[in-house]
Amino acid sequence: MSENKNRNRNLQYMVICAALIALSIALNQVKIIHMPMGGSVTLFSMLAATLAGYFCGPKWGITAGVALGLLNIVIGGYIYHPVQVILDYPLAFGCLGLSGFFSKDNKGLYIGYIVAVCGRFICSFISGYIFFGSYAPEGMNPVVYSFLYQLGYLGVEAVLTIFLLAVPVVHNNIYRLKEQL
Repeated sequence: MSENKNRNRNLQYMVICAALIALSIALNQVKIIHMPMGGSVTLFSMLAATLAGYFCGPKWGITAGVALGLLNIVIGGYIYHPVQVILDYPLAFGCLGLSGFFSKDNKGLYIGYIVAVCGRFICSFISGYIFFGSYAPEGMNPVVYSFLYQLGYLGVEAVLTIFLLAVPVVHNNIYRLKEQL
């Protein structure tokens, strides 16, 4: 690819990622279920974030996810410890870009979304166990508490999003958009 075409492609990907970050932030403001210690089931904000990887590849998707995580800190993140901030924001949201590793696969939209959300889940689970395990109800193992807590919002939004992606007009239009890039 010539240098000029590569520059144009990079500019195109930068604009796409910026638009998807903005969409994710906007959708994140519509909270269907708000968890007491942070985290929410939103109006498909993780889908918008994973589309950066799906449309532009893992490098761009992970970078967009990290940027989204940093913006979420500024917008109203929960800050308890520097390691917690890294786990819950840049790493967890950066994992949403893992969808890009599956962008060429026939079922890549679904597989990429699930892998991306699982990556975010793992980061949030570790943070929840280490930094918030003390909030577990008396007698409950902090590992179980963190697992169930993360499942209560990340898992619920993931299942709702999979149902949305199963709607033919939704996945057909996402595939069509990807083909135009």
